[in-house]
Amino acid sequence: MTFTLASGRTFSLVTSSTTLQNAFIFHGYAATPDDHWFGWLAQQLDTANMRAVVPELPDPLTPDAPRWQETVRAAVGEPAEGTVVIAHSLGCLAVLRHLASLTGAWRLGILVLVSGFLDPLPVLPELDGFIGDGCDVTELREHVDRIIVIRSDDDPLVPPSHTDRLADLLGARALRVPGAGHFLAADGHSTLPAAYDAIAS
Repeated sequence: MTFTLASGRTFSLVTSSTTLQNAFIFHGYAATPDDHWFGWLAQQLDTANMRAVVPELPDPLTPDAPRWQETVRAAVGEPAEGTVVIAHSLGCLAVLRHLASLTGAWRLGILVLVSGFLDPLPVLPELDGFIGDGCDVTELREHVDRIIVIRSDDDPLVPPSHTDRLADLLGARALRVPGAGHFLAADGHSTLPAAYDAIAS
């Protein structure tokens, strides 16, 4: 399988000798699968012969943590090395909680977290109940072949320090996209080449 990056470069995509086959893209708070860059990324991955889906998380304006985690579980289940999971904002926490709940010797090919966090957000106290104490992610690095954390330097909703702390706990480096806000369509992001390139590199 080959990917053509936004830059025009072409790469063969192999993770731990396993070809990536499936991708799941999870939206965040107050969003739907049709918003922002989710559909664009799914289309790019489909073009690269991956089966990409964007599950709908229930009641995005009034999110319930157990229901979101259950929706992630129903979609992803116990992942395989040929799977990629991408999540944005609050969707990152639902994904991380599902992965942290797994037991045994499961493996995930690539995990991409965009504006992810574990801590309460000062500007969105209405999400405090969902966020709670976050979750323990310290063991996840043992099960994921590659973790990519993407953040902006001017995110008005998720402080960059929150995303940096998550990256540190996951043993990953945060990839900074200057001036990207919260990676919303309103911030000019109906596409997100940084996420696509991170998967394909």
